[in-house]
Amino acid sequence: MNKLKEIPIFFTVDDKYAPFLGVAMQSLVDNASDENMYIINIMTTAMNEENRAKINKYERENVKILYHDVTDLANNIKDKLYTRDYYSISTYFRLFIPNMFKQYDKALYLDSDIVILDDIANLYNIDIGNNYVGAAPDDVIATEQIFRDYAEKVVGCSSYKTYFNAGILIMNLKEMRDNDFENKFLHLLDTVKYYVAQDQDYLNRFCKGRVTILSTDWDRMPVNPDKVNDRDTLKLVHFNLAFKPWHFDNIPYQEYFWEYANKTEYIDQINEIKNNFSEEDKIKGDESHKKLVAYAKLEIACVGDDRIKK
Repeated sequence: MNKLKEIPIFFTVDDKYAPFLGVAMQSLVDNASDENMYIINIMTTAMNEENRAKINKYERENVKILYHDVTDLANNIKDKLYTRDYYSISTYFRLFIPNMFKQYDKALYLDSDIVILDDIANLYNIDIGNNYVGAAPDDVIATEQIFRDYAEKVVGCSSYKTYFNAGILIMNLKEMRDNDFENKFLHLLDTVKYYVAQDQDYLNRFCKGRVTILSTDWDRMPVNPDKVNDRDTLKLVHFNLAFKPWHFDNIPYQEYFWEYANKTEYIDQINEIKNNFSEEDKIKGDESHKKLVAYAKLEIACVGDDRIKK
């Protein structure tokens, strides 16, 4: 009997996001192939036994779930890290995967606010050569000129089109280790502060010139209505930022979220979250976006611009 190919996958999550991890896991196992062994690594500082029991039900003969307590890591770096709004310190944990998991030379990192519509092994199998990461351009950055300018002027990308979203990553862990990624990241934390996309900005700065740009079919955000009717090519939907079907109605691609959410033990909890999402919460979301734009404008104003004007 042939040995199954291992597909290492990482999530960072806490109890608050466990219901959405459940939806992601449901979609992952529903589209998994019997030819692969999926190793699900969950990095967490707070996940209770009830949530672990629910998530563990997604184990199969070829789906293994492992938990990694990163409380000590969080305590060691918390004073260095900036977070805002609904973000938590866990968003930075992906940056420590290369050195923490030296048994892997390559892995996937996935945010939990996703649904997977294809075998995730097909993403893992994309060859990224000696690049640090494979990732898709960030659809949100592309929608507003202020964010385009931020990506180019502040983060330093040659074009906003090469600024990638860090929620879906193919990670070349060996290459990152060989190039002392973690120590360089910790140095950047002490010398540079990014207030807009935080760890994503750090990754874009560090990985410039070492990125395999992927199709947005592998990281589709619900920000472009023109792309809604392309199910034949769509592989993964990422409900990034405020585009949450568990908060709002009429979110593009919401039908895929509810298709898988309705199969989970979390469906009642998710419906309760949606029903309790108040007008005040919606206002906070609008204010968060305005704050993001203000941060970007301020950062841009602090940097000269020698780009050729067209």
